[in-house]
Amino acid sequence: MSYKSLIINPGSTSTKIGVFEDETLLFEETLRHTTEEIAQYGSIFEQKDFRKEVILNILKEKNFDLKSLSFIVGRGGMLKPIPGGTYAVSNALLEDLIVGKQGQHASNLGGILAKEIGDSLGIPSYIVDPVVVDELADVARLSGVPELPRRSVFHALNQKAVAKRYAKEVGKRYEDLNLIVVHMGGGVSVGAHKNGKIVDVNNALDGEGAYSPERAGGVPAGDLVKLCFSGKYSEKEVYKKLVGNGGFNAYLNTNDARIVEAKAKEGDETAKAVFASFHYQVAKDIGAMSTVLGGKVDQIILTGGIAYGKTTCDALKEKVEWIAPVTVYPGEDELLALCQGGLRVITGEEKAMEY
Repeated sequence: MSYKSLIINPGSTSTKIGVFEDETLLFEETLRHTTEEIAQYGSIFEQKDFRKEVILNILKEKNFDLKSLSFIVGRGGMLKPIPGGTYAVSNALLEDLIVGKQGQHASNLGGILAKEIGDSLGIPSYIVDPVVVDELADVARLSGVPELPRRSVFHALNQKAVAKRYAKEVGKRYEDLNLIVVHMGGGVSVGAHKNGKIVDVNNALDGEGAYSPERAGGVPAGDLVKLCFSGKYSEKEVYKKLVGNGGFNAYLNTNDARIVEAKAKEGDETAKAVFASFHYQVAKDIGAMSTVLGGKVDQIILTGGIAYGKTTCDALKEKVEWIAPVTVYPGEDELLALCQGGLRVITGEEKAMEY
C-alpha cells in the first residue's frame, strides 16, 4: 500500500510545500509572499488563513485530489523543549504553536496549517523534529552561570534525518550507533548522537561553537560584556553582531561560503584566514563531541549547504578522519525529512510521540 502526503514548510517570506507518494516527490512548490502581503498581519498566527488559501489554490491549480492524502506534516515550531520524533498535532501542541512557547517564528504555522487541513479531510497531522528538540544529557546543561543554562536549539530535523539515512544505508539501527553530525548552513551545529539521542549540541541560534556565515559563535565573554556596556550599541545591535552579521558577514560582508572560498583562492588574505579558521573551529567542535562519546565514534557526517564545498569537506576530513570515517550528505531536504517522519508513524515503524 502506498501513502500520499502533503508537506508544509513555512518560512518568513515563503511557504514551501511538497506532495509525496511514499518517499517519491510528486511535485513541490515554493509559494513566495511579498513584504506587503506579510505586513498586513499583526502576528504570525494571523497569517494562517492567507497561507492556507495560497496552499489550497496551488493544489487546485494542479488538479490534485486532496481526498487521496493519507496524512499531512508541517514543520515544527518554537515549542517547549521536547525529545526528537514525530508528534501528532494535539490540542496542547497546537496551543503552544499559536502562542509561540519559545518565540514567534513562521515555522509555528507548519503544525497549525497541517492540523487545520488534516482535520477538514479526516486524516492525521504531524510535526517532526522541530528546532527545540532537547535530548541533552544532564551533565551538558550547566554553563557555569546558573541563570544561563545551555539550551538545545539547532538543526534537529536535518541532523536526525541524515543520521537515520546513514544508519539505514549501513544496515544498522540509529539507536545502535554513535555519530557526530555537523550541519553547516547559515548557522553551524555539531551534535553528538549517542544511541538515538543527541546528548550534546551547540546552541546554533544564539551563539555557541564555531562561527558560521551569519553567526559569531562562541566569543570572549568578558569582552562581550564590555561591548554591551560601552554605550556604543543598543541591545538589538549587539545581538545582530552575534546573529545575522557575525561570522563571514562580519569579516567579508557576505554569508555565501562559495564567495569566501573563491576570494581565498584568488589570494585574498582575509578570506584565506576566515576560511581556514572556520575549518579549524568546526574541527575543534567535532573533536569536543568525540570526547562526549568517549572516543567511540562510528561515523562523522557532514551536511548542510556548505557540505557541497569540496574544499571545506577535504579540510575537515584531513583534521578529523583520525577520529572516525567521514560521510558527506550535502544540502538539506527538509520536505523529504518531514515526509519520512510521518511515514515512519503511518507504517508502524515508530509510534507518534505525545506532546
